[in-house]
Amino acid sequence: MHAVFLNGTVGVGKTSVADAISEREACPHAVVDLDGIRRFRPAAAGDPFNLELQLANLTALVANFGAAGAQLVVVAGVIESREDAERFRRAVGGRATFVRLTADAAVIERRLRARHANDPDGLAWHLARAAELTAILDSAGIEGDVVDTSADDAQAVAARMQRAVAAAAGAQA
Repeated sequence: MHAVFLNGTVGVGKTSVADAISEREACPHAVVDLDGIRRFRPAAAGDPFNLELQLANLTALVANFGAAGAQLVVVAGVIESREDAERFRRAVGGRATFVRLTADAAVIERRLRARHANDPDGLAWHLARAAELTAILDSAGIEGDVVDTSADDAQAVAARMQRAVAAAAGAQA
């Protein structure tokens, strides 16, 4: 099985693009949203985003998806460092391609305002986190292609990525 990680700050479209890739993908595959598999409260001391739980859950999910016949897993989430990228690569068995999704700051803000229209506290946090994560990811130096999602919807981005996803999975076969 091969994994494609869609990495990027909040609001760039990771989950939407992962779902769009899934709609286009013909081979047996799974989609994992890292936000969903780390939701546990309270977070462990010193691990505010539940990275350790996220990695353990991803390892188990990939094993289960592999046993079910998955050839590809598309993972949407935030990976903040090269060290963490290697930990995620190990969690999926070593066969991984990383793609960083980006978008213009104004586009991210518009998307976040739409997503959090009825949640002013969540909006404020996500707007601040978007800028913070962009700076972190800009300096992280994680390998992989960069795909700008500013001008296209998720389906168009997935279409642009389809050959790259197929090539990555085929190259690892």
